[in-house]
Amino acid sequence: MANNNKKKDEIQEKILDVDASMQGTIAFKDPVNLRINGSFEGKLDTRGNLTIGENAKVTANIHGDNIVIAGKVAGDVFATQSLSILGTATLKGNVATPRLSIGDGAILQGLVTMQGVSPTDGSDVSLTLKDVAQYLEVEARIIEEWARSKKIPARFENNQWIFAKAEIDQWIQQERARV
Repeated sequence: MANNNKKKDEIQEKILDVDASMQGTIAFKDPVNLRINGSFEGKLDTRGNLTIGENAKVTANIHGDNIVIAGKVAGDVFATQSLSILGTATLKGNVATPRLSIGDGAILQGLVTMQGVSPTDGSDVSLTLKDVAQYLEVEARIIEEWARSKKIPARFENNQWIFAKAEIDQWIQQERARV
């Protein structure tokens, strides 16, 4: 029980409140309380609690544990534990989470997948060419060449390359083993 309280205290100590306009990738390996109140464009990969404030405008695919959305989000949302879409929120993107709460007045445009998602499971997550380029920190044209030549796991659907995050992570491990 004391260990559990210690973890909660550690999460509460790590609070990041973003009010500015930002672009790029925000990734946390350790649990934090991240609150975005400004505009953000890119990719969010968080652990702990993520809150998108009422005045926030976020254009990103979001991966996190517990996510609360009160503002505007354009992008797919993958929550390993829970997702709450408050009445002031607009979400345009697909959702995967084991627990979902949608407030009266909220707008959700996208597909919803609810199943027991474990914290380390990324098997449902699909990435675009741009997402994979950012994730691997490689130019998009190179990722596309790899996909065309089947050097990286991908499928071509609706005139675009689609990548499964779990397959990309497995491919990365295999490539590291070869080096």
